[in-house]
Amino acid sequence: MKIKAITFISAISFLFLNSCSVDNDKSDAYGNFEATELIVSAQANGELLVFDLEQGDQIKKDQIVGLIDTTDLSLKKKLLIQQKLTIASQMASIDSEMEVVKQQLANNRTNQKRIKNLYAKGAATQKQLDDINGLVDLNEAQIRAVQSKKQSILDQMKGIDVQVEQVNEIIAKSLIKNPVDGTVLLKYAEQGELAGLGKPLYKLADLSRMKLKAYISGGQLAQIKIGQEVEVLYDKNKDENTSISGKIIWIAPSAEFTPKTIQTKEERVNLVYAVKVLVSNNGEIKIGMPGEFNFK
Repeated sequence: MKIKAITFISAISFLFLNSCSVDNDKSDAYGNFEATELIVSAQANGELLVFDLEQGDQIKKDQIVGLIDTTDLSLKKKLLIQQKLTIASQMASIDSEMEVVKQQLANNRTNQKRIKNLYAKGAATQKQLDDINGLVDLNEAQIRAVQSKKQSILDQMKGIDVQVEQVNEIIAKSLIKNPVDGTVLLKYAEQGELAGLGKPLYKLADLSRMKLKAYISGGQLAQIKIGQEVEVLYDKNKDENTSISGKIIWIAPSAEFTPKTIQTKEERVNLVYAVKVLVSNNGEIKIGMPGEFNFK
């Protein structure tokens, strides 16, 4: 009986110590790695003449990765430029007309002064004075009309300039320029297909910096703050973890129920806070990979 009692006590002690060691191996928070993904869409309509990228390619910011056909846009631009030249050709005749009217006005004003002097001396009639005043008024009205016509032509030319700028902008957007450094995750179109305004072309993400989105309990909330460094762990192989340093960049302002993909059924009833930890990635960490972290 004594031997059995000793064996029973030893077994209980082993289980207790083993459970303690298991508890000590647990991390403070668990989650999955994610990256900021960006979908790049077409900003013009037309055939994809060039689309030079594949899934997994690492591309730089402002790198040209494709070209949408700009033939129609180039023809439209040529037509607008020709229209502007046609309208501008009217300016020469407008300027000539203006010079003629101005000269007539100058002559009539000279006659107006002379007739006014003669009228004051009684050497000219009222009709003569009225006639010359009428001619001066007519010339001034003609000048205003020519000026209005000239301004209308200038406005038309400015309108065409705006249209040319719009076409140039669309032509520039026909060059598919990559917006940020990143790795191509998915490719939605192929060379030769028709691209439409807003049609997704590819998805990319910066995998050099990943975020571990993990969950902590309310009791752990007081232990963390933005900018705090933590130890991040992820699977190196079946039996070992890789440890790297990470920085807390975001803490959820409100609690939520534990996500089903993170904890057991019993623990899902608990309220937790989401936390994001930024880490540098040497290529080993993949989107969706499980990870964990410990407070330093």
